[in-house]
Amino acid sequence: MQYFFSIRVIFAKNFLLKKLLLTILPLVFFFSSFAQKEKPMNLPKLDEQIVHFGYSLGLNTMDFTIYPSDRFLTQAMDTIYGVEIGRFVGFNINIVSDFRLGKYFDFRFLPGLVFGQRNLHYKHLKKGEIWRHTMVIESTFIDLPIQFKYKAARISNWRPFITAGASARIDMASQKKIKPEEYPKIRLRKYDVYYEIGAGVDFFLEYFMFGIEVKASWGILNDVVYDGSQYADYFKRLNSRMFIIGFNFEGGKLDFIRKHRK
Repeated sequence: MQYFFSIRVIFAKNFLLKKLLLTILPLVFFFSSFAQKEKPMNLPKLDEQIVHFGYSLGLNTMDFTIYPSDRFLTQAMDTIYGVEIGRFVGFNINIVSDFRLGKYFDFRFLPGLVFGQRNLHYKHLKKGEIWRHTMVIESTFIDLPIQFKYKAARISNWRPFITAGASARIDMASQKKIKPEEYPKIRLRKYDVYYEIGAGVDFFLEYFMFGIEVKASWGILNDVVYDGSQYADYFKRLNSRMFIIGFNFEGGKLDFIRKHRK
């Protein structure tokens, strides 16, 4: 049992990383085929700007890494037989502020909002039978990520990049109190800190830079607020995870905007 649980924890820790790599590698092979022909350089002065702005739209999936309590399947916790996770697709919107640190490095601040849902499916004993109860967790996060971006040398009108950083998230939908009639249900921490890694490709179009980025995010803090119930005590730790595919729109030609205003 303990050996099986150890394998499960190792797989859970690397789940998002595997998902990230499986998304990145096809993009790299696909877009590298466009590097064979030289094309006119779009936005040649964008990389020389100290600061540029934009916005990002994206899709996400959220879930948890579950660490059951040491008392799981003992007499101290005899009604809960397991917890499973249900995943859904959410969306996010961020403002991009990019500060140039050097030829290949940028510092980025991307405040925004993240909307998503995760369900916890409890299996528990009731009247001598195993019952399944779903706890719906809808989250609306204020997202405050900072990241460092390493960008490769530009190849015609595109270039790959990688990112690393951290994010503070505030869940505006977290509950202050759970009523007894709402059990099985648990309270989750309102504040969390995540570390993140990502990769993607920037495309220099005629009037703006378009980027596709995939990013994995792991929560550091234990999300459970313990209230003495078995539904909360089941968890030794409960850490959030998130996988994001973002579409970035940055920079642009001011003369083009002015021309169309006249």
